[in-house]
Amino acid sequence: MRWLLGIAAFAAAWLLPYALGGYSMHVVDVAIIFAVLAIGLGLTMGVAGQINLAQVAFFGVGAYAVAILTTGAGLGFWTASVLALVAAVVAGLLAGIPALRMQSHYLGIVTLGLALAFINWVTNAHVAGRAEGISDIPVPPMFGIDLSSAYLFYYVELIVFVVFLALALFVTHSPLGRRLRAMRDDDLAAGALGAEIPLLRMTAFVLSGLYGGVAGVLYAGLIRFVAPETFSIGNMFLLLAMVIIGGRSSIVGCVVGALALAFVREALLDVSAFAQLGYGVIVVLVVVFFPKGLAGLLSRRKAGGRARLGPFQEYGTAAADEGTVLEVEGVTKRFRGLVALEDITLSVPAGQIRGIVGPNGSGKTTLFNVVSGFYSPTRGRVRLHGRDVTNLAPYRLSLRGVARTFQNLRLFEDLSVRENVLLGLDRTRTAWIWRYLATPWAVARYSRGLNRSAEEIIARFGLQEVADAVPRALPYGIQRRVEIARAMAMSPSLLLLDEPAAGLNGEEVRQLAEIVRSIRGSGVTVVVIEHNMGLVMSLCDHVTVLSSGRVIADGPPDEVAVDPDVVAAYLGDSMAAPTESEVEHAEG
Repeated sequence: MRWLLGIAAFAAAWLLPYALGGYSMHVVDVAIIFAVLAIGLGLTMGVAGQINLAQVAFFGVGAYAVAILTTGAGLGFWTASVLALVAAVVAGLLAGIPALRMQSHYLGIVTLGLALAFINWVTNAHVAGRAEGISDIPVPPMFGIDLSSAYLFYYVELIVFVVFLALALFVTHSPLGRRLRAMRDDDLAAGALGAEIPLLRMTAFVLSGLYGGVAGVLYAGLIRFVAPETFSIGNMFLLLAMVIIGGRSSIVGCVVGALALAFVREALLDVSAFAQLGYGVIVVLVVVFFPKGLAGLLSRRKAGGRARLGPFQEYGTAAADEGTVLEVEGVTKRFRGLVALEDITLSVPAGQIRGIVGPNGSGKTTLFNVVSGFYSPTRGRVRLHGRDVTNLAPYRLSLRGVARTFQNLRLFEDLSVRENVLLGLDRTRTAWIWRYLATPWAVARYSRGLNRSAEEIIARFGLQEVADAVPRALPYGIQRRVEIARAMAMSPSLLLLDEPAAGLNGEEVRQLAEIVRSIRGSGVTVVVIEHNMGLVMSLCDHVTVLSSGRVIADGPPDEVAVDPDVVAAYLGDSMAAPTESEVEHAEG
């Protein structure tokens, strides 16, 4: 159905010039250029979640590069265009550097500053023609076709627009797009799944620069004149309004918003001052009442329905690796004056279910955060399969076989259950993205393979009926199972479960125990933080007890349960077993 709609839309667009006059054709040409810009901004802000107010500067870099290289350096239009795209991509790369250090409105302020700096430069630089701009850009040559005609240039724009729209849609629904959306929703959880967050942020800005450059080249070829007012902050906020109104999370929504607002702007030229106020009011209303824009009104996610779980299908039995999987040696973690962990030492052999217990605030989750790379220890070492992994980034540990769940669920709530599982399955590196341009068929083949594997995991964990639902539509117990399924999709050798039984009823706890035993039977070593002592006693082979950041007991569950220090830590000194001297004193 979508293909038929797309073909119909393209056919209507191809025939459109036959119904338009010369001025209307020019308006449509400019609208398509803004649609290309909106796609780039949608990829950065809506898909990747990076606030970018420099898109108009990338647009200007592309247009001015063509103008300077053709009129000043004497290069041909298409040679200058290729160099202009390179310049715009480099500009995007440079603009993305602040994203490595800051996010949210701080990043917006910095990128807005970059846009202002660009406008100031072109307004005052002699090479850019100063405030007068650059004229006499040559007509793009194309096999004898006169592209000075707005009608004929329209078809060049249309083909370029369709190609780059298809690329954006392909990226958005590919493994790279899922990682970008996961980073947008929760960068910490995405990092734990193997996403290289710094490189993904830079990738988002590179894509933004590419689309800005394409729009700049088209603008220079269409108008054949560039001046600073075209790349003003006013146009940046108009572009932002297009994306927000259309729906920043939807590429098609961004295009619809851009085309609609471009035509509305043209209709309101005679009252442009009031139009700017109107755009602002509309944006505010959309943000408050329809935060996902027009696209959000049309899109429908499958609700959880009755949200029934199917039976869990046990893993086959496999021998665990020999030796020690995890070693924590003398780890101390301080947060300024607070000592969260002090001289923690423990060793987890392969094939064991190790329980980590202790009262609230004892440092259990902090220990997990150190082991999984979220925190760097103040002192001490962490080894995985005998190799030092201290201070490795979460994504590096993920690729080495460490998977984890979180005390507070960290599912990607705007992605379906299936997409959450697919994120766990994807083991590619960000450097793999060159294939999206060079060999897209290989990306499509890899994506189909991931989908087949995802269906197997979804079936194993009984999630078939909720596979297309978003996690927030599901009961808490099902969300917990989804998180474990996502972690196991990573094919880990070490699984860290942080309070997996929290919020579960008795039957769900029983099922959890069966799942964890089956996971251990498949050769995975499991370390579990848990407050449910009944589950710990029945499930774990070995228990380590923390209190105030120290190990106070370590051994088999039945021995740890009667340890006086453990009883005191959980129930208070008055409930601890009496010492030998206290017994003698009482008898005397």
